[in-house]
Amino acid sequence: MTAQTDPPELQGVTKGSPQDLAQGGGTGGAAPEPLAPAGRGTGRGRKGSSEGGVLNVFSHGVLVIWGVLVTMPLLWAVVSSFKDDSEIFGSPWGLPSALHFENWVRAWEKANMAQYFGNSLIVVGGSLIGTMLLGSMAAYVLARFEFPGNRFIYFLFVGGMGFPVILALVPLFFVMKNMALLDTYHGLILVYIAYSLPFTVFFLSGFFRTLPSSVAEAALIDGASHARTFFQVMLPMAKPGLISVGIFNFLGQWNQYLLPTVLNVGDPDKKVLTQGLVALAVSQGYKGDWSGLFAGLTIAMLPVLAAYIVFQRQVVAGLTAGAVK
Repeated sequence: MTAQTDPPELQGVTKGSPQDLAQGGGTGGAAPEPLAPAGRGTGRGRKGSSEGGVLNVFSHGVLVIWGVLVTMPLLWAVVSSFKDDSEIFGSPWGLPSALHFENWVRAWEKANMAQYFGNSLIVVGGSLIGTMLLGSMAAYVLARFEFPGNRFIYFLFVGGMGFPVILALVPLFFVMKNMALLDTYHGLILVYIAYSLPFTVFFLSGFFRTLPSSVAEAALIDGASHARTFFQVMLPMAKPGLISVGIFNFLGQWNQYLLPTVLNVGDPDKKVLTQGLVALAVSQGYKGDWSGLFAGLTIAMLPVLAAYIVFQRQVVAGLTAGAVK
């Protein structure tokens, strides 16, 4: 009896179970993968990449235009501060033929900008310290502790951000007058703190919620009080957020003009830098000392630009730290 052989069309195919044969393979083979229709996936990928490229070009173009609109006036003011008046009107977009540093000296000394600059440093420095201290403590309590009225107090601070300060000028003036706080440094500092607290609490409360609770719990287990845990453990961890909100508060308080104009009305020696710039522009009359005015404007801008340049990395880190836990 001869051995049974497979038909020629089945020779070379590995034998297996009916299930394996039904799946298209033998005992040691894998089922062949179906082939995608040619050109369908490639076309979709090319279309998506082209759309993404167009979107990137558009977004970068918008950012470039926005950057030019922001930086050009600043650069123009700085360049104009080194020109004389004839060059400012004769060639407003050209570079100065010579650097006229006497414009800065005239704005600093004759326009009394030195005293205005010192007053701004005193008021903004004191208010910034008070705002950061009180705001960080309030934000930490609202973010890390549960107690009756927690959300109500938090939304009161949030609501304070939407309250226009111009509506409070008249009652604020009489309150400050009755408390003998008009034309004083500490009165203006207290108003600046109250003005900046809502945004500070709103910003830092969200930041404190992103910090790990295990670190604070470990400090409490080791015997640290809540105050020590806050100042020595949690506050250093919140450094990026503190720097970010500190820069925003510094910008708002340094450029504040409405509040000091209403609350500093009697003593010219207590005026801040923004009031000094207005006084410099008004005192010119028909003289038109535009070079001195641009120099005073540049002096007012320098602290703000320097603060942002020094802390720009911390500002970006603070704004993005709460995005991912």
